[in-house]
Amino acid sequence: MPRGDGTGPAGKGPGTGRGMGRGGGGRMGGFGLGLGGHCVCPSCGKTVPHKRGVPCMNVTCPSCGMPMTRAR
Repeated sequence: MPRGDGTGPAGKGPGTGRGMGRGGGGRMGGFGLGLGGHCVCPSCGKTVPHKRGVPCMNVTCPSCGMPMTRAR
């Protein structure tokens, strides 16, 4: 029987579930570029295949040693 105090049973009602609201997704609030692609050196242009789970900015260029960036 309802209590009439507006509380209701736990876990029911608005604001209690995981809705489809807007917000960031993926790592660090963005979305990954997916599988494949290449890491590119912004200094000399050398490309190497992207390795899954390793951000390109953590890869150093084998030619000049600069941090690389991601390209599709």
